[in-house]
Amino acid sequence: MSELQNIEDSRPLPGIDFEIVVDRGQAAKFGANIEGIGRAIQFATNGLKLGEYRPNDVDDEIDVRARYPERFRTLDQLEQLRIETGSGSVPISNFVSVTPRQKTGTLNRSDTRRVLSVKADVAEGVLVDDKVKIIQKWIAEANFDPRIIVQFKGEDEEQQQAQAFLTKAFGVALFLMALILVTQFNSFYSAFLILSAVIMSTIGVFIGLLITGQPFGIVMSGIGVIALAGIVVNNNIVLIDTFDRLKLESASIRDAILKTGAQRLRPVLLTTVTTILGLMPMVMGVNIDFVNRSVNIGAPSTQWWTQLSTAIVFGLAFATVLTLIVTPCALMLRGNLAAWRDQRRNARSSSAAA
Repeated sequence: MSELQNIEDSRPLPGIDFEIVVDRGQAAKFGANIEGIGRAIQFATNGLKLGEYRPNDVDDEIDVRARYPERFRTLDQLEQLRIETGSGSVPISNFVSVTPRQKTGTLNRSDTRRVLSVKADVAEGVLVDDKVKIIQKWIAEANFDPRIIVQFKGEDEEQQQAQAFLTKAFGVALFLMALILVTQFNSFYSAFLILSAVIMSTIGVFIGLLITGQPFGIVMSGIGVIALAGIVVNNNIVLIDTFDRLKLESASIRDAILKTGAQRLRPVLLTTVTTILGLMPMVMGVNIDFVNRSVNIGAPSTQWWTQLSTAIVFGLAFATVLTLIVTPCALMLRGNLAAWRDQRRNARSSSAAA
C-alpha cells in the first residue's frame, strides 16, 4: 500500500480526559460559588475568554484569553489552586476532585448509522480505479460483519456518476440517430448498418488507448466516444445513400456496390484524413503560441484534451477502414439474400402452376 499517501481516518484518537467534579455541598461550606471555581480552573487550563480581536489582514477572529504561565498549567498546580471566598483563601482541592477517564471522541452518524471514513491520496502515476479494485477485493476476502456497509466516495463516486450520465447520453444519441436514419432511409437494415460503424469505432478507441498506453478516462474518453459516434456514421451515410441511388441505374447489386466504392472512396478518405491531421497536435500534446511564436510539447493546457483527441483519431481511422470493407459486404449480403428469396418464391410459383 505504498502507493497510497496521506492516509487518515475518523476513528477517535486514544487519550485521557480529566473530569473535574465540584462537590457543591462542600463548596457551600467554604462560601465558594460554581462560577468562581470555573474561572479559576480556566486560568489553569484553556484560559478565560476576555474578548475577540480580528487583525486587518485576516478574515477570522482571534480569541483573547487570559491564563497562567505555562509552568503553572499542570495537574499538580491545578490541585494547588486557591480561590478567594468569604472565609479567605481556600484550596480548591477541598471541594474539587480530578478524575482521569478514557477520552471520548466524536461519533459521526448518517441516517442513524454510525459512519467511519477512511481517506487517502494516490501516488503520482497511479490510477485510482486500480487501487479501488484492489481494496474491494481485499474487503470481499476480509469477511467483515454483514452489518457493516462499505461505500466508496470521493473520486470513485464522481466517476460512477459521470459514467451513468455518459451512458444515458450515449444511448439517447444512438436512439435519436437511429430514429432519423430509419425515417430518411425507410429501412431498418440501412439504419443498423450505419450505426454499426459506432461499434467498430469503439473497438478502435480501445486499441488506440492500448497503443498509446493511456487509461480510459470516463469523462474525456467517454465524451470522445459520443462525439466520434456522430462523425463515423457520415461515411456510412454517404456510401449507403449513393448505393441506393446507383442500384436503380445499375444492372446488378454488385455493379452498384463497385460504382459506389469508386465514387465515394476519395471523399471518405479525404474526410477521415483531414480530421485526423487536424487532431494530431492535440494527440501529441503540441501547443502552438502564435503570439510569442513558440511551439510547446506536453503543455498543461493540452493534457486535458489528449484522451478525447486520441479516442476520436484512432476510432475514426479504425472505423473508416472497416467501413470501406464491411459496408459493401453487408450490402452485397442483403442483395444475395433478396435474390435467394426471389428465387425460392419463383420456384414455388412454378411448382404451384405445374
